[in-house]
Amino acid sequence: MSSPKEMTRAVIVGHKSILKETIDALHDSNLFHIEDFVEDESGFKIDKPFENAADVSKKLVKIRSISSFLGVDKKEPVIQKSDAVLQDLDSKLDELDRSISAKTAAIAKLETDLKDLESQKKDLLPFMSINLDFDYYRGYKNLKVFAGSIKSNLDESQFSSLTQTYELFYDPQAKTIALFVTNTEADKIYEFLQGLGFRELRVPNRGGVPSELLKVIEEKEIEINGKIESLKAEIDSMNTKYADFILASDEILSIESQKAEMPLRIATSANTFIIDGWAPSESYDSLVNTLNDATGGRAYISKLEIKEEEKEKVPVEYNNSKTVVPMQEIMDLYSRPKYTELDPSAIIFITLPLMYGLILGDMGYALILGSLALLIKKAIKAEAAQRLANILLYCQISTAIFGLIYGEFLGFPLAGFHGEPGLIPGWETRTLFSGLGGEEVTFPIHRSHMIMTMIAATVIVGLFHLALGFILGFININKQHGFKHALLEKGSWLIIEVSAIVAIIGYLIQNSIITNIGLIALVIGVLMLTKGEGIQGPIELPALMGNALSYARIIAVGLSSIYIAGTVNDIAFNMMWEDHSQIGLVAIAAILVFLLGHGLNSLLSIIAPGLHALRLQYVEFFGKFYEGGGKKYNPFGYIRKYTEE
Repeated sequence: MSSPKEMTRAVIVGHKSILKETIDALHDSNLFHIEDFVEDESGFKIDKPFENAADVSKKLVKIRSISSFLGVDKKEPVIQKSDAVLQDLDSKLDELDRSISAKTAAIAKLETDLKDLESQKKDLLPFMSINLDFDYYRGYKNLKVFAGSIKSNLDESQFSSLTQTYELFYDPQAKTIALFVTNTEADKIYEFLQGLGFRELRVPNRGGVPSELLKVIEEKEIEINGKIESLKAEIDSMNTKYADFILASDEILSIESQKAEMPLRIATSANTFIIDGWAPSESYDSLVNTLNDATGGRAYISKLEIKEEEKEKVPVEYNNSKTVVPMQEIMDLYSRPKYTELDPSAIIFITLPLMYGLILGDMGYALILGSLALLIKKAIKAEAAQRLANILLYCQISTAIFGLIYGEFLGFPLAGFHGEPGLIPGWETRTLFSGLGGEEVTFPIHRSHMIMTMIAATVIVGLFHLALGFILGFININKQHGFKHALLEKGSWLIIEVSAIVAIIGYLIQNSIITNIGLIALVIGVLMLTKGEGIQGPIELPALMGNALSYARIIAVGLSSIYIAGTVNDIAFNMMWEDHSQIGLVAIAAILVFLLGHGLNSLLSIIAPGLHALRLQYVEFFGKFYEGGGKKYNPFGYIRKYTEE
């Protein structure tokens, strides 16, 4: 448990002649969080960006467009000198732009040609079954040609009553016809065809047999597709060739863009500038030295007192050890702590994996999901993925520990129980004492045989968790408003919780003295709560019991995982023993059921325990002490990966 890093409010003042040197120094230090200036009646105005801003922005848009087109991905950095990259930037950028434009234009033309060939093919296909040269369909003075398709079946004898002078080409399967008749008989033939559902087809305006024409078109399609693939391969080779340059250029231009647009964020007059912001107190002296070195002492930096009302606006930077850092992802998912609050990252580093392990508690799934976490860490180098993988790994360590306590491995018992053997020979379950309803409390703990006792145990865990929340709330309020407010607003809740537990214990052991002490303390706690929070406090008292009972989800979700695992095991092994006639196929099917079933349950074991463990932190725990809403510390600067000065 820690507080955010201590921040120092500072203001930098100087003559506009050293503005660029000041901005360069601030950017290189990557320490100063700048408060954007809002114009007011002070006479100071925001300034125009530097002259190079438009050119830098234009180049940055172009390089990112090229990067997107080539599909350049972030990769292991190849460090390049900034000066060398800048020296080649214009020429290579123009070269890339011309080359890509030419290749994209060529691909676009080829794709248009492909569409044209596809359209030609579409026109040819209806005539394939007749396969008559297209020149035969036109150029007659005394003949009418009907080319198309019909819906009804056609019997050629039907034409004998209408005409004896005709030539018919007909495919009964495709129901495509080409009918040649004299002009004098065309009308009655057309009426007859209409009765058959005739639909005219457009005859391509070209000569040649359809099958031969189709062959030529398909050959052209193959040729064009080959050219397109060749151009795409050239583009891919450009990706390989220029990826390092593009990434380095993007980084340099991003840095220059930040610097060039900096005057839009600060207060300026005709001759001076003022930069207002924050720096970590531990780095303030380093910032001062950097500025003095860059400007020859002509930029004046001074500390400002942080007023009480300004503390809400102080940017927040975490102050955690490397081990706890992954939990900052969980915090940011909810809300960053305020500057005046405790940062609970170190607490949830313990409580989140603890709740997760209490829920899942299976050594088999811990091994599977732990291996998955290590695989993610090795395969994906992105910082966010690394942190999430570490969180998953922390949870699996807890799961493995509770898997040993519960004696579970993929739903199988590790220790023998009631005459049934376990996976580990010689390890037998021992009965420790009787729990609620006469249930046997054993080691290893068999959750499915002591449900009521486990519900009570998880509620007790919840009460401790809530009490920790009230203690943290007490510390926060004491820090912000003093001991009296902390005692009345959070200490009262702690007194109510403890006194209620004492009263219940006294009732259960039938000791009236303990019960009365608990009840008296409970009344005192309620009075203190009323004093601290008004009538709203006592109204929220039933919610405390609801919060505590909410921790029963630990056993509920855990049992669902056990039952799914047990069902998968039963199905797989029953398949093995029931049918011996095709033992080979049955064994393969049983193995598939086992692998798929436990694979699906492994995925569910990330989602369900993870979500419920997270909910217990966010809703039940954080609700007792945490407000959040802090502003992220975002220093003016850039963390270089691909370039160096």
